[in-house]
Amino acid sequence: MRLSVLTTVLLACAAMTGCASSSNPVSALAIKPSAETTASVSKASGPVPEVAVGESKVTADGADMLAWAGPVPGTRVFESVTNQSAIPAERPAEAVTAEEPSEGVSKKRSRVYGQQFRDAHPINFGKRAPRNYQVHGVDVSRWQGDIDWVKLRTQGANFAFIKATDGGDHLDPMFQKNWRKAKEAGIKRGAYHFFYWCRVASSQAEWFIRNVPKDPDALPPVIDAEYNGESSCKKRLTRAQYVEKIRVFSEMLERHYGKRPIIYTAPDFYEDNLSGELTNHPFWLRSVAAHPSKRYPNRRWVFWQYSGSGLSHGVTGKIDLNVFYGSVNDWHNWLSGQRSASRD
Repeated sequence: MRLSVLTTVLLACAAMTGCASSSNPVSALAIKPSAETTASVSKASGPVPEVAVGESKVTADGADMLAWAGPVPGTRVFESVTNQSAIPAERPAEAVTAEEPSEGVSKKRSRVYGQQFRDAHPINFGKRAPRNYQVHGVDVSRWQGDIDWVKLRTQGANFAFIKATDGGDHLDPMFQKNWRKAKEAGIKRGAYHFFYWCRVASSQAEWFIRNVPKDPDALPPVIDAEYNGESSCKKRLTRAQYVEKIRVFSEMLERHYGKRPIIYTAPDFYEDNLSGELTNHPFWLRSVAAHPSKRYPNRRWVFWQYSGSGLSHGVTGKIDLNVFYGSVNDWHNWLSGQRSASRD
């Protein structure tokens, strides 16, 4: 969900030409865009490289890694999982099939596709590579343009987090279409909100609730909690203030949707504000140069965003790539737990 230089250029172009206004499916709402910029990757095109995801030609010495990246971590024993958040159990992703349901779980299960994604800037994750996880997915926003959701699913997008809102007055112009088309394609989808730190948390929660449908089959809502150097909001809060804003937003969404929101974050924001905090929340962690256990020691997680430069049939340009923490069976059990929570 980080901004690229190209994203900033595209936003400037859009501001000058007004090219997005005529295609906005929610223009009838007369929404006044906020100064907050989107946090998703830009819509840049490029050829599919001959390197599969997790099979990098880049060495582990950090030649193509972000500035905060460290060495690729070694292996260690992982903990068992819960239906809310967990450190992953590493399982081979070869020959992924829809497993038979365990006792007490519904037999109605969606097919899980093995991933066929590529990466424009592949990283060598060592023994704990994303390819070792069975359930892959994506996150998207307006910058992915018109998506062929059926094709994207067959490439390995078993779930999708879709940009919905940011601040208290901005709705992603592609949200409604993406929300509808992803479900029609059979993809498990959830909506995310990019938090604007200069605005009251309750008003942002109200804005999200106003625009994101209440669907018991949807994934839990997501709060994107990170720094944004491109934002007009330059205010820095204390750790306690950041945590309190997230807590207020989360509690309002949980009351409305019946599911505890997932917290998405990046290493710098996490280290400054969230390490050791909000331990009863599921986490979705950005770590594009090393396994999350290296960047977020002792943090249990449900989703890992491992690339911001993915490539796939069904999408023009780059797309963020993610994995779920466990096996196909874990995935279906977790989904079942989310549906049960929304009915309680």
